[in-house]
Parts: sequence; C-alpha cells; structure tokens
Amino acid sequence: MSFVSDAILVALELSNSIWLVGVRMPGLQKSQMHHIDAGDTPALMDLLTSLKSRHERTSQIVAPIVCCFEAGRDGFWLQRFLVDHGIPTHVVEPTSILVNRRAKRAKTDRLDAEGLLRVLAAYLAGDTEICSMVRVPTPEEEDRKRMHREREHLVQEKTRIENRIAALLATQGVRSRPSLRSWDRDMAALRTGDGREIPDHLAAELGRLRRRLVLTRDLIRELDEQREAFLAAAPVDDKTTAKVVALSTLYGIGANFSAVLGREIFYRDFGNRKQLASYVGLTPMPHQSGSMDKDRRIARAGNGRARKTLVQAAWLWLRYQPASALSAWFRERVGALKGRTRRIAIVAMARKLLIALWRFAEDGEIPQGAVLRAA
Repeated sequence: MSFVSDAILVALELSNSIWLVGVRMPGLQKSQMHHIDAGDTPALMDLLTSLKSRHERTSQIVAPIVCCFEAGRDGFWLQRFLVDHGIPTHVVEPTSILVNRRAKRAKTDRLDAEGLLRVLAAYLAGDTEICSMVRVPTPEEEDRKRMHREREHLVQEKTRIENRIAALLATQGVRSRPSLRSWDRDMAALRTGDGREIPDHLAAELGRLRRRLVLTRDLIRELDEQREAFLAAAPVDDKTTAKVVALSTLYGIGANFSAVLGREIFYRDFGNRKQLASYVGLTPMPHQSGSMDKDRRIARAGNGRARKTLVQAAWLWLRYQPASALSAWFRERVGALKGRTRRIAIVAMARKLLIALWRFAEDGEIPQGAVLRAA
C-alpha cells in the first residue's frame, strides 16, 4: 500500500490524434489531465519528468512513476519505450475491466483515464482481480507471429477472390470456373447460359481477378517456403520453434496449424490446464443463482485466432487420428447425431485436444492412440 501512496500514477488514453495523460499525484485524490500529440514521446517524457521534479521539490520525497494503458491498435512499442526509460508500465486487457452495468453511461476520454487510474491503484495495492494485465511479448516473439498471420489474411483474400469470380460467372449462368492454367482458352470457349460469349467488360474484370488470384497464391507459396527455411535455420535452443516442429509430426496437425499453435499459445508458460483453456477462451461460463447452477456457452475470451485454429484442428483430428482416444471419446458422445449437438461436442473436443497438444509440446507426452509421421 505504501508503494501505491508514494507513486505517481499515470494512465494513458491513446487515440489517433491526441494522447490524454491522466495523473494522480501521491496523497491526492483529484486527477490531473494533460493533452499531448499522439506519438510525441519527447513531450510525454518531458511531462513525466516535470511532474516528478515538481513533486520532489514540494515534498522532498522521491516518488516512482507507474504507467498503464489499454491494449489496442498501438501495440506494445510504447510499453517497451517507457520501460527502457525506467518507468514500469502495465498493459491492461480492456475487456477485463469491470464497468457500470447501466444501459446508458457517459463515455469520454477523461472518464476512461480516471477509470484506468483507479484500476492501476487497486492493482498495485494487491487486487489482482480488478483487471487482467497483458503479458507483453518480446519483439522477437511478436515478429515471429507475422508469417502465419499474414498467411491467414492472404488465404482470406484468396477465398474472397474465388467467390467473386464464381459469383460473376453465376450471373451469366456459368457454373464452372475456367482453369488458371488454361484461362485464355477456357474463356474463349465459355458461353453464357443463353448461348452468348462472355461480355467484353465482364471478361476484362474476370481477367484482372484472375491475375490477383495468381499473385495471392504465389504469395502464400512464398510464405510457406519462408516458414520452412526459418524452421530449418532456427537455433537449437529456440524452445518455441522446437515445439512448432514437434507439433507438425502429428498426423492432422499440419505446418500452418503447428505454427499458429506454437507461436500464439505454446510460446507462453501456463501453470495448469485451466489457465491454458482460459487463455484460448474455451472455458464454459458458469451461471449460478439460488438452486440454478449450470454452464453456459464458452467464454470466447483470449486469443480468437488460436481458438478458431483449434476447432478446425479438432475436425481434422477426427479424420486423420480415428484410432486416438480423443476421436473415440467424440464418437461415443455424439454417435450419429448431426447439427448443433455435433458442433457443441467439437468445441469440447477442441479443449481436450488443446490440453493434449500442450502436454505433447511441453513434455513429449504423445496423445493416447495418436500416430506420428515417419521421420
């Protein structure tokens, strides 16, 4: 408590044009608000230095500065900058902060900054349940996520272009897409549903979409080659890369899935399986009141990219690891049922698969009944 009362608390409310700097001086309840241009770190450091010097002159006490701001589009560079200058800085998970539950409440940058100051003071006083602080990755960990994240966006772009081509052809009664290898020949032979040639402007648009599709496919292939080259050249003591390679030895977990799981989840240390499932957002939400006690849908908090990948991996696990204990558990639970029941069960299996893959990546414990690829 003495550390909180003696510290200068600073909350940064970041936006595209203006940064609002909320400050609470030791021993005072009223907050000060200062505005600086967004990204003007020299002005921020001058402000913090002047606040600290002024307090030391008036109280003759050396007070540390502790900062916080919400995780968002600015990433983690500001946290690294402040830490490098000797200022402890916390990154707050925005959705973890308790808010007023009234349907309508005021929302301003000033109110948000004052709320962050209260959260920071309570957190430093020992109330770790007041919010969740983000574990800031190292620059290397953050950079190594770029390949699979870029690949995800390229795959989405590839699907969007393919769907656009199919939709344009469907407007003319054409149900099959020309081959990319023999595009010109196929387009020349193509006829609409009423027997006409493809209109000139539509053919030109389809040609441009085809070039974009070819470029996107080439970029995906280039990323795959870059990923394989990085794995081959990684140092022996790179534990995360070793986990990525180990995961790819399991049937049903391909190179891209292993990269996503390794770089998004298993690069971190977890104390138990509950922490692991909570980070991915695969834990059920309890709902208890009086005699009613049940679990609702999963929390969907945490890393959405990893959660989506795990659900996809669970479907593939059923196909490529049919003899495993997890697949047997799913068949016993679901049987021949379809629809919603099957979708609910696959989420439960994704949680079990997450824990099994975690144990395999950390300790080499092969999931029961799972088959490894040949070396």
